[in-house]
Amino acid sequence: MSLVQPGDHVAIVGGGFSGTLLAINLVRHDGPRATLIERRPAQVARGVAYSAAHDEHLLNVRAGNMSALPDDPDHFVRWMERAGLGDRTTFVPRKTYGRYLRAMLEEAAAANPERLTLVTGEVSALDRDADGFALTLADGARIAADVAVLALGNLPPHTPPGLDPAALPAGCYRADPWAGDIAEGLGDDDEVVLVGTGLTAVDAALLLDSAGFRGRILALSRRGLVPRPHADGAPRPGLSERPGATLSALVRAVRDRAEGIGWRAAVDELRPVTQMMWGSADVATRARFLRHLRPYWDVHRHRLAPAVAGRIDALVAAGLLRFAAGKLAGAEADGGRALLRWRARGGDAVTTTRAARIVNCTGPQGDLLRSREPLIRQLLAAGMIRPDGLRIGLDVDRQSRVLSADGTIDDRLYCIGPMTRGELWEVVAVPDIRQQNWTLARRLANAQWVGGEGL
Repeated sequence: MSLVQPGDHVAIVGGGFSGTLLAINLVRHDGPRATLIERRPAQVARGVAYSAAHDEHLLNVRAGNMSALPDDPDHFVRWMERAGLGDRTTFVPRKTYGRYLRAMLEEAAAANPERLTLVTGEVSALDRDADGFALTLADGARIAADVAVLALGNLPPHTPPGLDPAALPAGCYRADPWAGDIAEGLGDDDEVVLVGTGLTAVDAALLLDSAGFRGRILALSRRGLVPRPHADGAPRPGLSERPGATLSALVRAVRDRAEGIGWRAAVDELRPVTQMMWGSADVATRARFLRHLRPYWDVHRHRLAPAVAGRIDALVAAGLLRFAAGKLAGAEADGGRALLRWRARGGDAVTTTRAARIVNCTGPQGDLLRSREPLIRQLLAAGMIRPDGLRIGLDVDRQSRVLSADGTIDDRLYCIGPMTRGELWEVVAVPDIRQQNWTLARRLANAQWVGGEGL
């Protein structure tokens, strides 16, 4: 049996939102000494979501529900009000939220230099030994730790089926929708195709508009669904129990509630019970949800700030932006452009769009087996991790402990954040990630586990 005592060392791999919150909470709860390791200095405390954002990219949740601390729900609001940035109803820029997170981390590190260390570097290998873990960085440095926590964030999107970037003109295909150069070299007679119609495509459209692009934008996905805007007013309180024992009963219950209180409120009510419902569903049910309902869930659950929705509506009304439902059929070079072929949903006819740029806006992925990340490949090869049953993340238990290739639980290796969606599903937004971090920090601080079993 192994017992991790307060004062032992926790290495956190990934210094984005999830890893930063865990480090801060370990300090707040008088937990183990922590080392936070991030390979991209600009993303420390911010991650991709808050470091790559531009001024026009707003949070899609009101400030009143964006505290990083679940035991202090007004923490972010107070920080905003001191800076004169708005009140609890404000949808603030994501860059502002990144400043908030960075300020929290810097304050924690400055006040506790002996308990919180920040390291810039890329972890290329994580090896288990009798005392815990040895982490090897790309520059050869090594860090010993009693406990390791993987806070890897989201994996980058895969290349959409039907596209071969190598066959397209140089610079035509952009794999990174967050790059500030997606409008570079474009003229007002050009057309840009955004592969995807969700929140990432909305961000890309706003970025193109802010850069002065006045050509045409086509946003294309298999169903053509677009995120809905938030409604005015405070969200309704959540449900305390599951509305229906089966997936079909749940759909009926939500539909009935929507007739009385509106679909936004009906979906909002599910937040407190979503993880419970997901946890009680078997793999086959979860797979059916992903296959048939996930696109509809995403556009109703993850919404747009009203100001963002207004800008998108204006682009559509001006004829500058079009959303379409269709499937890619292929693409080929045509001079300096790409001839992109796609079939509209429900039809067989092929439409050809001559695109000056194609931007991958399909959103983050979680298939470990397709990842090129050195650390993930090393951990898979060593049998220390495995994909979850749906291949949307890394396999963990309800306490965020990692399962090895043979299904054994490692009571010293954890994963937090979006890569645990296979077990928790709702773990991509601030309210869910902050609770997961707070719970794990309390667990490590109190050492309430021995040999993999709760005390």
